[in-house]
Amino acid sequence: MFQSFTILLSLSALFSYINHKWLKLPSTIGLMILALILSIPMGLLEVYKPDVFHQACQVVLQINFKTFLLDVILSILLFAGALHIQIKDLKKERASVLIFATIGVLISTFIVGFLFYYALILIGYSIPLIYCFLFGALISPTDPIAVLAILKESNVAKSLETKIAGESLFNDGVGVVVFITVMGFTGMGTLGVAEVATLFAEEALGGIAFGFALGFLGYKLLKSITEEPKIEVLISLALVLGGYSLASIIHVSGPLAMVVAGLFIGNKLHGDEFDIDSQEHLRLFWEILDEVLNALLFVLLGLEILTIGFQWYYLLAGGLAIVITLLTRYVSVFSTYGMIRHKDDNHPKKTILVLTWGGLRGAISIALALSIENAEYREFLVFITYMVVVFSIIVQGLTVGTIVKKLKLSQS
Repeated sequence: MFQSFTILLSLSALFSYINHKWLKLPSTIGLMILALILSIPMGLLEVYKPDVFHQACQVVLQINFKTFLLDVILSILLFAGALHIQIKDLKKERASVLIFATIGVLISTFIVGFLFYYALILIGYSIPLIYCFLFGALISPTDPIAVLAILKESNVAKSLETKIAGESLFNDGVGVVVFITVMGFTGMGTLGVAEVATLFAEEALGGIAFGFALGFLGYKLLKSITEEPKIEVLISLALVLGGYSLASIIHVSGPLAMVVAGLFIGNKLHGDEFDIDSQEHLRLFWEILDEVLNALLFVLLGLEILTIGFQWYYLLAGGLAIVITLLTRYVSVFSTYGMIRHKDDNHPKKTILVLTWGGLRGAISIALALSIENAEYREFLVFITYMVVVFSIIVQGLTVGTIVKKLKLSQS
């Protein structure tokens, strides 16, 4: 495990250097592209040097992607991302964020499920409808890690940036609940209406309440020791890791708790109660940690292709999944955006296009796909999820800034 992590860290450092010196792409995109390029010759080793190929796969498998993301670094990345979002900006867009993160996810889940089911029938490969809904549930939520990383590089107008970032931060809780609910109907468990309502209350509402409690506690502790910035850093890290672990024990949404705690502490941090040294130490620590873990995650995400099973018809199914996901994203955004009055938006059609193209899918979707236990459809669903995520991060991520400029929705 230690050797695998060392190799991953070394590759991340090397790829970061290459990207910074020559490619000059947004960090997460550049690292993922380099990892994918490296996986091509490594994949050829399966034919010519199978022993070496299996050793390379073991490096990736030793760092269990699902565990690494969901249980280790997700809490840190969500907290770090939420630290930089202003609550006053989020309040202005609260209606949009709430509807996108709830109704939008539900609409997308069912449309993706139905369209994907009939698309597979057309190409002569059908799977049960419930598994198509399962794919819809895991691919519908936008990924906060990918979205926040790309938004740093795009000059998006503030209100639009808040809509995209806010949705991605808050729709994970809803997405996970929908995914677990659909999973229950695949024979892996049984959930009724009462159980679903209880699960949502515990996970989503409980996570928000727990996040407020964590944020308040962290604020009080940090405020009482502003003369020791290094201890402040240690306390904030313990609060995130310990709070996320406790969330899983008391069965509330850890991701939502981290987002709320990050918003609370981040907005208090910029007040008069904290001196400049405290603000700078905490900001710099979480910014560096965010960059390092993002580098590790996206290199691992690129190398993950070595461990995924492949059949040629998966490519056609994956291409259909990309088209269906984008089309459904547009429909869900269009239908939910019209539910709210946007007095300050003079170009709603342009906004909907950017919200559609900027709704990136990422590592969380793959982690959910890897948690599917049914061996018969797991490999297929993991591969097409991976194709959608790679397209989303590389193609959409590289072009969203250009689209924003062409539509004249950049910050003035």
